[in-house]
Amino acid sequence: MIKFLIKRLITEKELALGKRLTLEEISSKTNIHRTTLSRIANNKYDNTTTEMLDTLCTYFDVPIEGLIEHVKEVNPKETE
Repeated sequence: MIKFLIKRLITEKELALGKRLTLEEISSKTNIHRTTLSRIANNKYDNTTTEMLDTLCTYFDVPIEGLIEHVKEVNPKETE
């Protein structure tokens, strides 16, 4: 499973800026709809384009591995 690290990145950017950062502000800077950002932040979005990933990497100034991570899903049959 791919896990987005947006919430952590938002927190880090808020600390760096010294102010609260809303999804609406991020949306206006990235041209990614606020609802889409919310779904990504809550890991409920499964149709992210490479362009969107690139935009978010640029906005948060992180490499791709700073934006997403792979979490291996455990198949119950594999543990038997």
